[in-house]
Amino acid sequence: MITAIRLFFQKFTAENPLKQKMKLSEIAAVLNATVACGADQLNQEVEMGYSSDLMSDVLTLDTDNLILITGLVNLQAIRTAEMADIRAIVFVRNKKATEQMIELALENNMVILESPFSLFKSSGLLFQAGLKPIY
Repeated sequence: MITAIRLFFQKFTAENPLKQKMKLSEIAAVLNATVACGADQLNQEVEMGYSSDLMSDVLTLDTDNLILITGLVNLQAIRTAEMADIRAIVFVRNKKATEQMIELALENNMVILESPFSLFKSSGLLFQAGLKPIY
């Protein structure tokens, strides 16, 4: 089974090469996302994406220049992103950042996007558009 998955991934990436970087504006377009804060930073680029609702998993990452895709919409998500040097977050499942979350994100120069799609669909669409996964 693992061999079949590896073969699929190799074939898929050969036919649809993953991009070196993706602009946040492209990510917003792919995810039909609204910008909750950081609209002036949408020209920034990220290299990879990571999807998780477990902030303890996010803290284990040793990767720069990524976007966090999560359904966990609370101050902990913003603080975790700050600690992990993540400058962009996508909240999925039509969840909205609170005013307090937006204030904290603005203080930390972060971009917050809000997408109507599920975590699974958002991750798949971004992968299909060429955003690289961490692993």
